[in-house]
Amino acid sequence: MQPELLSVPAQRGPSEPAVAVRPVRFAGLRLVHAALRRDLVRIPTALRLLQPGDEASAEALQRHWDFLTAMLTCHHEQEDVRLWPLLRRFAPELRLLVNWLEDDHHNLDHSFTRTTTLMRVATRDPASAWPVAYAVEELTARLETHLRIEEEQVLPVMAGLLSPQSRVGTLGELLDLLRLADGPSAPDALAWLLEGVAEEQVQALLAECDDLTARQWPHWQAVYARCTEQLWGAAPAGD
Repeated sequence: MQPELLSVPAQRGPSEPAVAVRPVRFAGLRLVHAALRRDLVRIPTALRLLQPGDEASAEALQRHWDFLTAMLTCHHEQEDVRLWPLLRRFAPELRLLVNWLEDDHHNLDHSFTRTTTLMRVATRDPASAWPVAYAVEELTARLETHLRIEEEQVLPVMAGLLSPQSRVGTLGELLDLLRLADGPSAPDALAWLLEGVAEEQVQALLAECDDLTARQWPHWQAVYARCTEQLWGAAPAGD
């Protein structure tokens, strides 16, 4: 993830102009990567903090895990259907790598499915949560290797193939695909993707979306914050 997507904006005086935010290529893809990394760090801690009888927190954690895995599945489908065919055609030197990434998508999906079974055990029986937390951390390390390969070897090639005006990999394209898919809703996905992103960058990213999305964003953000407060605690003032 490029730093500008997650940077905290510097404090400005009342008379200072807003800092111009440079658009980020393939923001939709990068935001998914960043959100996965963010939550896969937090989930093991949340598991270890589960207490017997705390059914509300356990159910909230299970719902969030299910949402995260659904977003990962949609992300993989976007790459397998939308991106890899482009690269196989226009960047044949990457064909072997793309084939490996597609196969690894299937392997990761199976691993996440197995971990989902473990999560259901842990959220029903907090005494088993610690081993499951370690399993999530091992899976996170596997996923990190995959994400780094995409970011370091695939996205630079895509940047050379596609014009800056292309919608491939943008946030707007991702939301359109989610609306067509039988997966997470666009409001939930957008709030999840933009959690922790600096306000200036959020506004630049919303400019990639339709007017209705931009108008409804404050409401979606507030609902998401209330729903996740039970998991991670309230966001610091000013976020």
